[in-house]
Order: sequence, then structure tokens, then C-alpha cells
Amino acid sequence: MGHDVTNGRVVVLDDGEAIARHMAEWLTGQALAKTDGPFVVALSGGSTPRRLYEILGSADYATRFPWARTHLFFGDERFVPPSDPASNYAMTQAALLSHVAIPPAQVHPMPTDGDPADAAARYQAALQALYGAADLQPGRPLFDVVLLGLGDNGHTASLFPRQPVLQERKLWVSTCVPDDAPHTRLTLTYPAIHSSRHVVFMLAGAGKREVFARVRAGDPVEPASHITTEGDLTWLVDKAAAGV
Repeated sequence: MGHDVTNGRVVVLDDGEAIARHMAEWLTGQALAKTDGPFVVALSGGSTPRRLYEILGSADYATRFPWARTHLFFGDERFVPPSDPASNYAMTQAALLSHVAIPPAQVHPMPTDGDPADAAARYQAALQALYGAADLQPGRPLFDVVLLGLGDNGHTASLFPRQPVLQERKLWVSTCVPDDAPHTRLTLTYPAIHSSRHVVFMLAGAGKREVFARVRAGDPVEPASHITTEGDLTWLVDKAAAGV
């Protein structure tokens, strides 16, 4: 059981718009099928996810999606105020949350006040409260779906190259201070992402072609190469990123 970036399924679609529309329909199907507890998703930042959120916030999906039993977490966040243009929460609020009837208590932004390590611990506590245990248990995924992107430097979530967070094996949420990007970050760790039914990478554009090839080949230098899940891993890539 379980998959990684080298053996996950690759689905090639025309462009970023096609990826977002495919993902909206698939995610809705997964949410409707989950009836034995809340549907728990870790959201990603980025332009393709933004389009996905806009589609999910449109009239058709806003009424069809089971928002009342969905919990939304975030895979990572820049340590900026929630109103900052760089905030993944701010982007998600504008594209999705302001358009759907999800109970506010079921939206879980990463805290970006006070000390970053303390904020990470608070977010881990929120995850543990929903999970109902202090330790991750094999066969009992924390997330139904984790959405991920892929940076040109091989990072995903805020798991950046050369940073101590890449060695974290106990914490579910940790901090990262990249040496090649702005802002201190909070991020889910490898163990938290692994505790999932589905991990889905969404990549669009020719600029992703080389890094996608390296990660798909399992190049150990790339942080995204070390993503695993106890469930299914899927790559949704457009033709430009796939090089076809």
C-alpha cells in the first residue's frame, strides 16, 4: 500500500484550466462519497489552485459540494498577516471561502501571529483535535486529500531545499525559513502529508517541465521527491509541463 512520486499515476490534460476543472469534479466526487466522517482537505497556494477554488466557489459547485461536513486546512502559509497579498489564506478567502456556505469553524487558517514555532505547535494541536489522537496511526489518514504544487527549485508546500524541516519526522507542522524565497513559512511535514488517502500534485506550464522530470525520477536533491502517501498519489500535469 502507499505511493510516492515515482509510482504515482500521471494524468496529462490540455492546460491549467483543464486541470482545475478536472480537479473540481474529482474533489466533489470524493467529498460526496465520504460519509463516515468529515472530509478533510489540505489546500495549496498558487495559480492553478486559485482557479480550482474559483470553480468550486461558482454556483454549480457551491451548491453541490458538501461544505457542511468539510474541513479545510492549509499545506503551508507565509508568516504574514491574513490580509496580506502573499497569504494563501487571503487568496483562498477571495477565490472560494467568500462564495460558499462552509461553517467558519471548519476553516483552519495557519496562525501567523507571535512566534512561528509556537504558531506551528498551535496548528498541530488543531489537527490533533480533529484527528482525535496525538500520534499519527497507519491506516487512519489525517487527510482525505492533500493538494500540492511544485516550485522550480523542487520545493512543495514550504518544504524548501537545504532547510532543517526536511529532516523533521515527529512534528506534523513546522517552520521553514527559505534561503531562496521571501518570508518565514509554516508547513506540513513529510509525516503529516504521508498520512493521507490522496496526494494530488497540480502542475501547469513549460516552466515546470524540468523539475517535474527530476522529481518524477526521484532525484533525492529535490524536496518534493520525498513526498509519500499511504494512499494514492496523482500528478495532474498539462501538456506543456509533461513535455508532450
